[in-house]
Amino acid sequence: MEHETKIRVPLWIYPSTDGEIENTYESDNCRSKSEFIEKAIKFYLGYLKQEKNVNYLSPMITSTMEAVVNGCEQRMNRNMFKMAVELGKIAHTLAAANDVDEDTLRELHAMCVDEVRHINGAISFESAVRFQNGEDTI
Repeated sequence: MEHETKIRVPLWIYPSTDGEIENTYESDNCRSKSEFIEKAIKFYLGYLKQEKNVNYLSPMITSTMEAVVNGCEQRMNRNMFKMAVELGKIAHTLAAANDVDEDTLRELHAMCVDEVRHINGAISFESAVRFQNGEDTI
């Protein structure tokens, strides 16, 4: 740009706009109104280009984030399915090995709901063993 020769272009503006340029160009460290107008045009062109970039990037970012979330969701669902299968095997094994009546089952359910709420879902086999041995409380 430094080696380009400037060209003269016709410019039609309102007198009020010209007055604002006259009152402002020196405070923007411009040597002339012409320099101020060119600087303003470049700024506006940059703004327009940036707006196009945002319109281009925004859908790309959104689709990338959707793909990441969907991938995480699929992995979590697969792992939850595997855990549910393992839990089902354990429950059926315990049910087959123990004779548990309905009242005891209801009390066990209520106790487990309270325990999971209390420990925020972080269940450990060790704490269950300590509880069953009377060493720990919920």
